[in-house]
Amino acid sequence: MISRAIEAVSSALTPSELNAIDLLRADHRVVEGLFDQVKSNENGDNGEVFRKIKQELDTHSHIEEAIFYPLLLKNGDQELQRIVREGIEEHRQVKAFLAELDGLSGDSEGFRAKIKVLMEDVEHHVQEEEDEMFPLVDDQIEDSTLERLASQMEAEKAAFRGGDAKEVKQARATSR
Repeated sequence: MISRAIEAVSSALTPSELNAIDLLRADHRVVEGLFDQVKSNENGDNGEVFRKIKQELDTHSHIEEAIFYPLLLKNGDQELQRIVREGIEEHRQVKAFLAELDGLSGDSEGFRAKIKVLMEDVEHHVQEEEDEMFPLVDDQIEDSTLERLASQMEAEKAAFRGGDAKEVKQARATSR
């Protein structure tokens, strides 16, 4: 399912059209799909789905914090910088929840309560990014810069997820 969502977004956009915002939105849709799986299995064991959620959120927050957010803090106006700093704090809270959930059984009551709060927090974060941050980024950052960032972010994703050396080298080469 996740790979189908990524393929759909990737095939809909040619490399020259893909930019950092598109890439981050595609990540958001993947996580939303995983959240839907948890919601449809509310009383079941969601340990397996959680592992996928954790991988997606860990990777997504890493590329935002390593590549996207630093550029926005450097080049964005005061309002954009404020939203970015808030996003960084929200990432910190999500990471704390992920660590707590990682130690729980996927069918325990504690897990169910914590994953529900995690999903609410992430959905709020996504809404702020898409409704507030991304329009400001679109206005303040050049298209060519956003396209370059998308390539860098893709390469960083591959490296972060431990892609083989050839895959990472190829992704980094195309990001230049």
